[in-house]
Amino acid sequence: MPVLIHVSDPADPRLDDYVRLRETKLRAALEAERRLFIAEGELVIRRALAAGYRPRSLILAERWLTGLMPVLADYPDVPVYVVTEVLAEAVTGFHVHRGALAAMIREERWTVADLLGKRRLVVLEDIVDHANVGAMIRNAAGLGWDGVLLAPRSADPLYRRAIKVSMGTVFALPWARLTSWRDAIPTLQAAGFTVAALALSDDAVALDDLAADPPERLAILLGTEGDGLSSTWVSQADVVVRIPMSAGVDSLNVAGAGAVACWALR
Repeated sequence: MPVLIHVSDPADPRLDDYVRLRETKLRAALEAERRLFIAEGELVIRRALAAGYRPRSLILAERWLTGLMPVLADYPDVPVYVVTEVLAEAVTGFHVHRGALAAMIREERWTVADLLGKRRLVVLEDIVDHANVGAMIRNAAGLGWDGVLLAPRSADPLYRRAIKVSMGTVFALPWARLTSWRDAIPTLQAAGFTVAALALSDDAVALDDLAADPPERLAILLGTEGDGLSSTWVSQADVVVRIPMSAGVDSLNVAGAGAVACWALR
């Protein structure tokens, strides 16, 4: 069984993987340097382990030991730091109400080339909100799409907030980061995809029309939370699509719009 280590000092250097989890820039640098990510909550930790990610360590409140110890039996050398919830908050900077955190070893599991062999892809352009990235990956997984491609400036799917919102689907659905924003659409088209941009353009066709005769291989483009897709990506797309709206509302949140499109075009 894993080694249980009771820790009472929030400054203990053994807890350094978990410091100031809400400070996005700090965490991005630290997690990239150490090649790790943080899984929060028993369900997400279980899903990360089931997907084959290996833990570096865990911090658990006493009440979570019984539930998680059986799934940690295969990792006898992984330290499990037992802490109070007050100490966990002092280390992480927020109330860890789920009582369980794991520092997992980060892996790049899929490449762009892997995803270009699929049939249905969601492509995210510069979506910087981690919750929206997590929600879109969950939508794509739940609605039967094959993977997600992210533009270079999009948020990290393995950031704690993205993982949490995705309910751990980031561990199972293939995703990869594009190396070139400018070449992304031509690359998809060269691989045989019809590229559909979700945008409020005058020449946009209704989603229902595209759904009536969907292409065999399709990639849908979703843009930033404020401005939507760039004019470059819209102009390069094969078709521009809009979701018909009512009551004077012109558009949905990007995750909501993506869910509607994924359902209609599945």
